[in-house]
Amino acid sequence: MLPFWVTGAAAGIVSLHLIQKLLFPYFWHDLKYLLKVIKYGLTVEIYRLRGKIFTVLDRFVKQAERQPNKPFILYEGAVHTYQDVDRRSNRVAQVFLQQGALEKGDTVALLMSNEPDFIHVWFGVAKLGCVVAFLNFNIRSRSLLHCISSCESKILIVGADMLGTLEEILPSLQKDIGIWVMTKDCTLPRVNTLLDKLEAASEDCVPVNLRSANNLKSSVLYIFTSGTTGLPKAAVISHLQILKGAAGLWAFGATADDTVYITLPLYHSAASLLGIGGCIELGATCVLRKKFSCSQFWSDCKKYNVTVIQYIGELCRYLCNQPVKEREKDHKVRLAVGNGVRSDVWREFLGRFGDIKMCEFYGATEGNICFMNHTGKIGSVGRTNFFYKLFFPFDLIKYDFKKDEPIRNRHGWCEKVKKGEAGLLISKVNAKNPFFGYAGSKKHTEKKLLCAVFKKGDIYFNTGDLMVQDQENFLYFWDRIGDTYRWKGENVATTEVSDVIGMLDFIQEANVYGVPVPDHEGKVGMVSVILKPNKSLDLEQMYEQVVTYLPGYACPLFLRLQETMEMTGTFKQQKFRLVREGFNPSAITDPLYFLYSSKKSYVPLTKELHDKILSGQLKL
Repeated sequence: MLPFWVTGAAAGIVSLHLIQKLLFPYFWHDLKYLLKVIKYGLTVEIYRLRGKIFTVLDRFVKQAERQPNKPFILYEGAVHTYQDVDRRSNRVAQVFLQQGALEKGDTVALLMSNEPDFIHVWFGVAKLGCVVAFLNFNIRSRSLLHCISSCESKILIVGADMLGTLEEILPSLQKDIGIWVMTKDCTLPRVNTLLDKLEAASEDCVPVNLRSANNLKSSVLYIFTSGTTGLPKAAVISHLQILKGAAGLWAFGATADDTVYITLPLYHSAASLLGIGGCIELGATCVLRKKFSCSQFWSDCKKYNVTVIQYIGELCRYLCNQPVKEREKDHKVRLAVGNGVRSDVWREFLGRFGDIKMCEFYGATEGNICFMNHTGKIGSVGRTNFFYKLFFPFDLIKYDFKKDEPIRNRHGWCEKVKKGEAGLLISKVNAKNPFFGYAGSKKHTEKKLLCAVFKKGDIYFNTGDLMVQDQENFLYFWDRIGDTYRWKGENVATTEVSDVIGMLDFIQEANVYGVPVPDHEGKVGMVSVILKPNKSLDLEQMYEQVVTYLPGYACPLFLRLQETMEMTGTFKQQKFRLVREGFNPSAITDPLYFLYSSKKSYVPLTKELHDKILSGQLKL
């Protein structure tokens, strides 16, 4: 018979275990995740205390030395090893070093689609100590020119498939910007060719001191986000932010043995920092695709033995909307890392495509706060606890939707929402969690900051996102506020769209907003317009204007013609009621129109057309 103290101890342990399961069901999940965060933070801090700044680029060079023959990028059947990418990026660096075209600290704007040379050029100019600006290849005209100039680019490098876009902006491009294209010859004026020079360039390393960083907080990238003032803003990305982004796959449990499938555009931080940076951190292999393809997605996963995929919510929905095929679970994918997937699509995706761990996360490109759903709770973007808030202090505050601003009490302070209520997510700015802001005008940076929130002197980053925290401390994305909405995985600035529409000679005023559509992620664009006196609405010209000057995802699909424009008490355009009313022709007496691509015009939005949109017969 066992001694009494043994049985007592066993009973105590079992009781503690049951209490933990009942009262603290996520204790071990939280502890494991927290220890990973602490471990990575300590590693970075130890390097700093030793006076050695170790960047993701340094990590890549070390990986190329340690495993030169391991595949780094698989692209359209070609294999690019770590050594291959290192050597070709050296060639890029050598070309510009020999040309004397770049100096440490210069900015290089990169207009390229997904291809290995995007990474070669990125790494090559980074080895010279240059800041790289990733340009969204969907934007056109004035917006693209603004992006190039706002980050004070010294050189613009353009992919071979982007020459048409270059030709459009070339007459208006600043004369002091050097232009290079990834071809062997080009007839455009002022343009230098790069491909022919790469073939003749040396593969030798350029001096290490050119790329060496003195501070983890120094700028290394510009990634553009939708600007609430009408044009994209260049978010300043530091070495510290890249290190944090590159640790994401590791934090979710990916290893060096994984193969990561990237179909998202590399100009996005998700693909470049989390995807490419994550592979470098792990020493893993990346399968890079030019663009996402529903029909080829799973066949690619099987062909390349993919184990980790990156997604946005729309991507998962597209895959679920494909016709069911045999053996859809016959693949090796074990992790799906991304954001923005709805709960119903999440469940359908898992039920249809197998036992895949969905690793949902939240994080703005320029933000100083990130959440990671390390438990797999469906619908949640992450989870918080007392210890997490010690390292990354944040709050959810009350927000006035009609005034479009945080609510302040009679003392002038903001107020926190209760659990279960939607509140504006704000993150404290301090030395450990800095906000680096935007290149160019300081007013854009200052506009994203909230001061004197809970006391004098405190500063918080305004994410512009509404979140809900439940009783178990899980966080859920609720909506975006202000002058942006999300569609097709992209943030759309309403003021940029309204500016383009306002250029038409018959438009007096344009009010752009996003409206929800059943079974679709985000919100679709809609514009309410009033006409100038004695002018008529030209639907074909309206269509030509938006498709010419806006990327596809930013073109308003719905148009509402009004006689007067309602304003708020602070003389802003009233969007709240318009969003609530939506685009139902049976409920709205104003004329409504739909952007019909096949007819190259806006057409009257009839009840029949409305029903087809809601039923999914007409694809948006």
